[in-house]
Amino acid sequence: MTQAGSLAEDVGNEQEARLIEEARHHVSALTRASGTSFYWGMRILPPARREAMFAIYAFCREVDDIADGSLEPAGKRAALEDWRQEIQNLYLGRANKAVSRALLPALRDYKLRREDFLAIIDGMEMDAAGPIVAPGRAELERYCDRVAGAVGLLSIRAFGDSSSAAEDFALALGRALQLTNILRDLKEDAAIGRLYLPRETLLAHGISPDDPAAVLDHPNLPGVCAEIAAEAARHYALADRLRPRLDRHAMRPAFIMGALYRRVLNKLVRRGWHDLDRDVRVSKPVKLAIILRYALT
Repeated sequence: MTQAGSLAEDVGNEQEARLIEEARHHVSALTRASGTSFYWGMRILPPARREAMFAIYAFCREVDDIADGSLEPAGKRAALEDWRQEIQNLYLGRANKAVSRALLPALRDYKLRREDFLAIIDGMEMDAAGPIVAPGRAELERYCDRVAGAVGLLSIRAFGDSSSAAEDFALALGRALQLTNILRDLKEDAAIGRLYLPRETLLAHGISPDDPAAVLDHPNLPGVCAEIAAEAARHYALADRLRPRLDRHAMRPAFIMGALYRRVLNKLVRRGWHDLDRDVRVSKPVKLAIILRYALT
């Protein structure tokens, strides 16, 4: 290689490194600004793994914002297809977006799988196609595995445990977390015409599943929610049974998320299903206590 060629390569490498560093700052700031407990839970990770998780979170936010945004369904499909192509390009070593550039080191260092990113996009396309209203149970499980389980499958690799037990744990915890989200956000989802409670369960309780607002006003709703809460609890319990087979140190952030969301589920059950306007949150002192509990182990 000539001296000029070597100089050009050095300049190119420096520019690439600068762009990746800017991307890292971008995803870190985005995650911090989200105000979620996710940010603090990930702070216990070593810097490189923490940056990988911030990049994964930023990707999820990008595609989720498309699915929940104001574009018409065709526009949402096009934007998500653009991200699908961006993921394909990432695995060829090319990145056109800041979030993608932040993901590049994680792909290389932690062997994040393309199919997990694409599964998340598949889940967002389910929402983007139009409001999901009382999906069949099989469709709901598929949705949970895409929008939560696939995130878990990416995360465990960034945490440092890609064993088969960790994969089973990620899918179990993903379903538990997503069912908790569904129960927590019933009112918010119904306001935009969405209802994620399974059709079969609604019908079994004598509830017509086609009008989200009417479902929330039905006197038999508590029985439906109690069944879904019990199902979420079973998934948390399955995740617990898998924990002895996991790398306990590596998986601490997942344990933190599980503990936080289980608190939310327990508070929802205690609140009941008649006063859905009453917000359910985990207090900051409790969050900090949970995070410190695992940070110090």
